[in-house]
Amino acid sequence: MPCSGRGQHPDGLMVFDGFCNFCSVQVQFLLRIDRRGVIRFTSIQSPYGRHLAARFGIDPDDPSTFLFFDHGRPLEASEAVIAILRRLPRPWRWLGVIGVMPRSWRDAGYRWLVRHRYRLFGRRDRCMVPTPEQRSRFIDDIPDESP
Repeated sequence: MPCSGRGQHPDGLMVFDGFCNFCSVQVQFLLRIDRRGVIRFTSIQSPYGRHLAARFGIDPDDPSTFLFFDHGRPLEASEAVIAILRRLPRPWRWLGVIGVMPRSWRDAGYRWLVRHRYRLFGRRDRCMVPTPEQRSRFIDDIPDESP
């Protein structure tokens, strides 16, 4: 996982709710279109996901958002979505144009979706399990930050 040194935040890492069907479908979509592998993943239920969630004030047992680390900056809600879109190949990166909308509108839509995601898309009994081919894109354990 790309990091810029001891104590620094990762780059290109998405912390997602592994029990959420909608979130898991999004991860599968990103795995399919990000063939260069610039985006990596950790579920919020994994040791590393729980560590990052707690560090940034997200309840890992009842997540109200996800995190995406963009060049070391932890982003949430619509800002995280836009940062992910901008890393994808064309034509997907062009969807980043939603960044011109007022953040309050984007985040209101995001909060509505998060509030209703389990009712609309369902919830899994266990976290998504990556295939052997996908496994290298997932980080479950807290990386050793020793020099």
